[in-house]
Amino acid sequence: MTSPNKPLILVCNDDSVYAKGIKELVEVASEFGEIVVVAPDKPQSAKSHSVTLEHPIFFKPTDNFGGHTAYKCSGTPADCVKLAIHQILKRKPDFIISGINHGSNSSVNVLYSGTLAATIEGCMHTIPSIGFSLLSFESDADFNPAKPFIRKILHHVVTNSLPPGTCLNVNIPNIEAEKFKGIKVCRQTKGVWAEEFNESKHPSGRFNYYWLTGKYINLEPDATDTDIWALENDYVAVVPIQIDLTDYKNFQKLTILEQNN
Repeated sequence: MTSPNKPLILVCNDDSVYAKGIKELVEVASEFGEIVVVAPDKPQSAKSHSVTLEHPIFFKPTDNFGGHTAYKCSGTPADCVKLAIHQILKRKPDFIISGINHGSNSSVNVLYSGTLAATIEGCMHTIPSIGFSLLSFESDADFNPAKPFIRKILHHVVTNSLPPGTCLNVNIPNIEAEKFKGIKVCRQTKGVWAEEFNESKHPSGRFNYYWLTGKYINLEPDATDTDIWALENDYVAVVPIQIDLTDYKNFQKLTILEQNN
């Protein structure tokens, strides 16, 4: 049962219900409302906004979060949010937060991220939503230096909400507390992944198999208003992102295609 007198906060991630990051996020978020966790039962990194269509999905209660109501789900992060809104929760959540992801979701990584997929799914349901990521892939990463900034951002959103159709992508440097310079609201860096595939032969000799590797390339290393610059200069990077992908700058130019219809 959820209390109608307290904000209801749905917490999700893509590193699984067992990851340290989501436990740390629940600890901070519980200061702002009633928590319900619905998160994948296994890692779902880089799943983007995929949803499960080929087979059924399941959810089961888990006691992994002390006294907080929590469920582990067999689906993707987007599945978790959909299932929570339409089947698990008795009322629409007031806020959705995702993370704390183990690893960066800055620049174009937002397009691949399961963490941000949960955030964007919430935004599509007109629920103020935030995705949090720490720039450390360590399973036992230290999230304590990040907590004051998470707390400040949560307080702002709980107090002021967010415009419909907009959610926040928050990335946090993995540095000691005294090295943080503050929060920087910035834009997404233009960048690409230079991707390669490592080729190996299957032990049977019947076929080859491939591992995706690559290196991120910052296409605007001198820009000082981007999330990558902020992170490299010890700021917490906050990027407001929209679910409307329409390119309004070039919208009018393309109306020429309507001529002679």
